[in-house]
Amino acid sequence: MKLIETITKNNVLKSMMNILDEKREAIINANQKDLKAFGESEGAMYDRLILNDKKVDGMIQSVKEVMEQEDPVGQTISHLVLETGLDITNKTAPFGTIMIIYESRPDVTIEAAVLAFKANSKILLKGGKEAFHSNKILEECWHEALKENGLETDWIRLLNMNRSETQEFLKNPPEKLDLIVPRGGEKLIGFVKENATCAVLISGRGNNFLYVSKNADFDIAKKVILNAKIEKISGCNALDKVLVDKNISDYENKLKDLQNMLKEHKVEILVDDEVKKVLKDESLIPGEDTWREEFLAMKIVVGAAEGLDEAMDRINQYSGGHSAVIITKEKDEASKFMEQVDCAAVYQNASTRFTDGGQMGVGAELAISTDKLHHRGPLGLKQLVTNKYYVFGEGHIRE
Repeated sequence: MKLIETITKNNVLKSMMNILDEKREAIINANQKDLKAFGESEGAMYDRLILNDKKVDGMIQSVKEVMEQEDPVGQTISHLVLETGLDITNKTAPFGTIMIIYESRPDVTIEAAVLAFKANSKILLKGGKEAFHSNKILEECWHEALKENGLETDWIRLLNMNRSETQEFLKNPPEKLDLIVPRGGEKLIGFVKENATCAVLISGRGNNFLYVSKNADFDIAKKVILNAKIEKISGCNALDKVLVDKNISDYENKLKDLQNMLKEHKVEILVDDEVKKVLKDESLIPGEDTWREEFLAMKIVVGAAEGLDEAMDRINQYSGGHSAVIITKEKDEASKFMEQVDCAAVYQNASTRFTDGGQMGVGAELAISTDKLHHRGPLGLKQLVTNKYYVFGEGHIRE
């Protein structure tokens, strides 16, 4: 793949920032068409679909932040000269062509494309039909920025395909695909894994857990639970499950205190058998599958745990591997939890809402990877490259 000079990449991004600003009214008007066609005016999907002045400002900021980051391509990872004189350098290299499949969120059309382009990869954007008009005008903005700087528009392309067309595209791609990133639920991920013929990087479900230890500061617990649950219900980093240690002092009153806080903020509460003994008016979880469910709604499960080990086992069994929290004043207990819970991000006394590229200092992100290869957590610019070995010899042969 042709390598673009860093200055050219950055000039494209400067152009894009200006174009987004100039066309913000047209972008918002296009989004209004999508919102009207959507047919609903609330819920996670609707929330993700909305574009307004603040969202456009966020897009411009995302482009600016990526432009200001160091070019990730051609960076030396390692260098050594063997006793034989063979000179070996391992450097970062572009993936090639990346395909991302996502629903509802037109801002992904900006964030995914800016990261892929700065990382010198082409990107195919398979957005959802609910964001058709929004994505179309954003693609036009990208193409204008590319053409202004003498580049072909095929670096960033929007794909408008139905399910069967997408399936055929994955099975028999008309061009070489190097990486596919499905951003969505388990059905989408399963569909891509079943049909793709190249590497797939999973951006999995949230279903995030928080454990309130017997050593917790309960005021901190309440503060963190409330923020993680209600600050943005449509985020994959929102909280879905709370486990309260049965051995915490004043256990029953603390459960009732937590219940009152959640009810005050109109959060639906489901409980397990143990918590039902205390919160008698709350509904029992319908079944085991509820422990695996990502709600994306003002709903939460409150369950009981008999100590740290039981809490960790429950989290490792049911969570989506995204984020998990322990509320405790004990550093050793937090360390054990953070080492043994199998999630991309683990926290002590902090909200899951921080699992985000911008909040973690990564900047714009392609996705939150719950995979272990090749990267886990926010997939930012530095992570959107592969590597290549450069080996220099003078007639070396292996004998």
